[in-house]
Amino acid sequence: MMRTPYDIILKPIVTERSMDGMAEKKYTFKVDKRANKTQIKQAVEEIFDVKVDKVSTMNMTGKVKRMGKFVGKRSDWKKAIIKLTDESKEIEFFQGI
Repeated sequence: MMRTPYDIILKPIVTERSMDGMAEKKYTFKVDKRANKTQIKQAVEEIFDVKVDKVSTMNMTGKVKRMGKFVGKRSDWKKAIIKLTDESKEIEFFQGI
């Protein structure tokens, strides 16, 4: 089954820390757990029409949450930090935030 770039890049992560990284053309995304760095790079280049220099990924463990006596766990997820090349244009949807 062929996955589209939109299946790989799930959503941008908008935090103070990820905003600081944008000055150096670093963007943070939540990505599919099964995606590798090559697939993530191709997906970002195709969706945003930019040139990716480097992809760093990390597997994030879901937090344990309680509701009274019941204990549950949020699902694990994968985070990717994308570094764009110096010539590349910036990703627009982050502008003006």
